[in-house]
Amino acid sequence: MLKEGSYASFSYREVGVVSTILGKHVQRRVSVVAAVFAVVLLTFASSNIQAQQSVARQWDDQLLDAIRLDTPRPTVHARNLFHVSTAMYDAWSAYDSTSTQYLHQESASAADVAAARNEAISFAAYNILKHRFQVGPGTAVSQAAFDAKMDALGYDKTFTSTLGNTPAALGNRIAQTVINHGQSDGANEQNDYADTSGYTPVNSPMVIALPGTQMNDPNRWQPLAFDHLILQNGIVIGTAVQEFINPNWGDVTSFAMSKASPADVYHDLGAPPQLGGVGDAQFKANAVDVIRFSSLLDPNAGNMKDISPAVYGNNPLGTNDGTGYAVNPVTSLSYSPNVVNIADYGRAIAEFWADGPSSETPPGHWNVLANDVADTPGFQKRIGGVGPVVSDLEWDVKMYFAMNGAVHDAAIAAWNHKGNYDYARPISMIRYMGGKGQSSDPLGTSYDPQGLPLEAGLIEVITIATTMPGERHELLAGHEGEIAIFAWAGEPADPATQVGGVDWIRAVEWLPYQRSTFVTPAFAAYVSGHSAFSRAAAEVMAAMTGSDYFPGGLGEYTLAIDALEFEAGPDTELALQWATYFDAADEAGLSRLYGGIHVPPDDGPGRTIGSIIGIDAYALAMQYYDGTVIPEPATLTLLALGASAILTRRRD
Repeated sequence: MLKEGSYASFSYREVGVVSTILGKHVQRRVSVVAAVFAVVLLTFASSNIQAQQSVARQWDDQLLDAIRLDTPRPTVHARNLFHVSTAMYDAWSAYDSTSTQYLHQESASAADVAAARNEAISFAAYNILKHRFQVGPGTAVSQAAFDAKMDALGYDKTFTSTLGNTPAALGNRIAQTVINHGQSDGANEQNDYADTSGYTPVNSPMVIALPGTQMNDPNRWQPLAFDHLILQNGIVIGTAVQEFINPNWGDVTSFAMSKASPADVYHDLGAPPQLGGVGDAQFKANAVDVIRFSSLLDPNAGNMKDISPAVYGNNPLGTNDGTGYAVNPVTSLSYSPNVVNIADYGRAIAEFWADGPSSETPPGHWNVLANDVADTPGFQKRIGGVGPVVSDLEWDVKMYFAMNGAVHDAAIAAWNHKGNYDYARPISMIRYMGGKGQSSDPLGTSYDPQGLPLEAGLIEVITIATTMPGERHELLAGHEGEIAIFAWAGEPADPATQVGGVDWIRAVEWLPYQRSTFVTPAFAAYVSGHSAFSRAAAEVMAAMTGSDYFPGGLGEYTLAIDALEFEAGPDTELALQWATYFDAADEAGLSRLYGGIHVPPDDGPGRTIGSIIGIDAYALAMQYYDGTVIPEPATLTLLALGASAILTRRRD
């Protein structure tokens, strides 16, 4: 969630290119061999760049643009990404004698296979996009863009027939197969993805503008009530109460997952810590962790840390315990120090990985990163990092199919946990426990076994002595006996020029580092969708490229001065750096702790689930690529194709 028009750079050391990323103006700084830099500002909209991109990439960009304008539902858009990717892969595979198609089984031939593939892919993608984005806040713009893309590619967008052996008819048939599949995959697309589980929150809404909260069950999710709500992509709703987005998503047809019973939870990691139950002490410690992260968000404190891969990253799965890398395996040199202001780092990653407003949501974010890797000059597109260099089109359709199959499964598994365990968000945890009191000293003031643990300098009881003039709780006079926390003080009056900073505030008034019109997502916390999406995608990128590492051994995003959206800053450029795709994924999970959106037990298990999903998705995708997948029972569908027949499979 960085300011539009803020310039920064995204580079892969030793090789690179200048491009746009995440819908914002961005430069990628390039060093070629002996640090010879060449910087050219390009936009993906320019005709010369489009001419160099595969048609699959162009349609992926169309989908990402449409997502940026649509209602931000990560589940729905992970599904859209996968289904469009499926259609493009099936269209490509129709002209391949080795691979197996996923949904639509039909062999095709053409004198000019490359041209036929481009045409079939375009008609397939176009029809699905037209179907999926018929309603929504960005419909008019997106529909016009889809039409314009077909015109630019030279195809007749009015051709809708599924009859005949032309690539256009094949693309239309593939689109119809995918659309039909979407009507019976459990997503309830026909009713705008409305919940089918009968979910009702056990807690009444928290009114954000009022201090504190009441909860029937402090372990369960609580909707938020806003006087003025703006969704992640900037859509203004006005007065609103959150509704849980897709608590039934665990029932949606997956790509590479299975479970013994419909009542089971995919990759079930069990219940998270419970206040007043199993894991009570950990529940409280998790809330303290989030407060501690919040306390680091004052740039004026001047606390510094090295975030270079030399000391940061290389975490064991599900943790933040890594100690970095001895050398860059590509250059055989040590990574250079990258010392930054901790507050700037925390704020930067909270916004960089927030994926809104006007964003492509977390699963789309990883499509952007994958596209940037593919654009790197000198990057060799070998499936799995071995074998022959493949065409841009083959690379793209296979990368999208595997990656978006993984993020689609990540959405299903993460939301299966969310719907089943219905876990509370930090804002509810901290306000609720803060309102109860302190749980550290049974003989002390304001004791309650469900209160916040005390920690000097971070969580304290407000007293007459501490509210005396010049004392640390001076501004909280009149609230003696309540709990004060040292945390981010909230969105400033003028975010463009001011910072909220960190101060002693009432625990019952705490807000996460987010815009006050958004605060926290409209669904339960456990497990973190960001963590699951990111690790699943990272596993696919590592497997697909044949290396855990970004090209050149270093991916770097440089945040420009004053590019933050929630408040002013940073005062100097700040480079986010990752040696591996897994480091980037871990940072996405960590960002939600700095942002106050999740507690650690949401993040770590999300990464673990994402790893399993990504590995399995890529392994299955490879079976489709090499034609070794075992076909499922098929339904024969006969269409008027002269002597031809189409065999289509429904994955129910």
